[in-house]
Amino acid sequence: MTTTTSNLNNSSSKSINETVNGSHNFTVRGYSLAKGMGPGKYICSDIFTVGGYDWAVYFYPDGKNVEDSSVYVSVFIALASEGTDVRALFELTLLDQSGKGKHKVHSHFDRALEGGPYTLKYRGSMWGYKRFFRRATLETSDYLRDDCLSMHCTVGVVRNRVEGPKLYNIPIPPPDIGQGLKDLFDSQLGCDIAFQVGDENFKAHKLILAARSPVFRAMFFGLVGDTSMDKVALEDIEPSIFKDMLLFIYTDELPDLQEYSCSTSTCSSAVTLHHLLAASDRFGLDRLKQLCEAKLCEEVTVETVATTLSLADQHRCSHLKAICLKFAAAHLGEVMQSEGFKYLEESCQSLLSELLETVASVDDKGGQTVASKRSGSSIIGIAVAAEGSAAVDSGIPNGRRTRRRL
Repeated sequence: MTTTTSNLNNSSSKSINETVNGSHNFTVRGYSLAKGMGPGKYICSDIFTVGGYDWAVYFYPDGKNVEDSSVYVSVFIALASEGTDVRALFELTLLDQSGKGKHKVHSHFDRALEGGPYTLKYRGSMWGYKRFFRRATLETSDYLRDDCLSMHCTVGVVRNRVEGPKLYNIPIPPPDIGQGLKDLFDSQLGCDIAFQVGDENFKAHKLILAARSPVFRAMFFGLVGDTSMDKVALEDIEPSIFKDMLLFIYTDELPDLQEYSCSTSTCSSAVTLHHLLAASDRFGLDRLKQLCEAKLCEEVTVETVATTLSLADQHRCSHLKAICLKFAAAHLGEVMQSEGFKYLEESCQSLLSELLETVASVDDKGGQTVASKRSGSSIIGIAVAAEGSAAVDSGIPNGRRTRRRL
């Protein structure tokens, strides 16, 4: 007796219906000059392409039909290329130019259509509204400003595709260019430039440095650069900071700040970020500068805020500066006892003025800012905020006066 076993070949597929969307802004300038063209006469937008088809917006200032010529304006979206049974969704928006955002929107994207998407059967087929807007209302509305109308049109062309089972499954590893360049840096293979930083020497590749830093690009390949240069001595930067900066250039990653522990008085990771931010500004590494700024925003403390504030002001880090001012204003009594604040008093009078303004702003909004008086302090006028106290003027070193409550 012979037994036959048949193998069943199972398969599957799925049909995916989706829209390919695209938008076009159409502006009509000199609306008053377009009036009087007559019904059925239109102003046409430029051709735009969505989903492989050409489209255009048609604006009829005197209406599309004779019966509507004195009452309504008409707006349509037309198929401007050859096509048969093109199925699409549409949206027409008349933009409110007052800034209030009260746009007039006709859309099929945010609601189910009873009959499905519209079908345009040939070139010149249109979708839109004969009675899009009453002309008298339009001409007295915020949609018409400076004799100008603005419309936003969106077209979503329906596409269908069948997706079958994949015949392969090859795992794709994550990008590793950073690791490859780091290995090149570590091995010093092909290095053509050496940097003398303090007592340490670092080798690197001119092309990689030039690709990442406009300063290095100018140094090696600019009009006054020297392509034959093979050694550079750098001052005013610590060797460890320069190495971290080089590693960022090769890997696009910040150093591991967890390697830097916090002492009792100063957080070493914050100090490292301070130096890295200054170095990134010096060598035009904008991404590194922004990464340092973002990290420092998370590490503002009573001990570091004054130094960070000075650094942010010096290197034009507006977000970091704003956060430091708010933090210092909220913890002013403690901040005034820090070593960094002494530097602000001696060298950054303009920042003290901005700090006073921030304190005043916090106080005016109902915050409670407590500051301890210090002998010799240039902002000794800041004191404990007390309810019901009289308002007086407190002098500021640069001649400006800010109203404070003492």
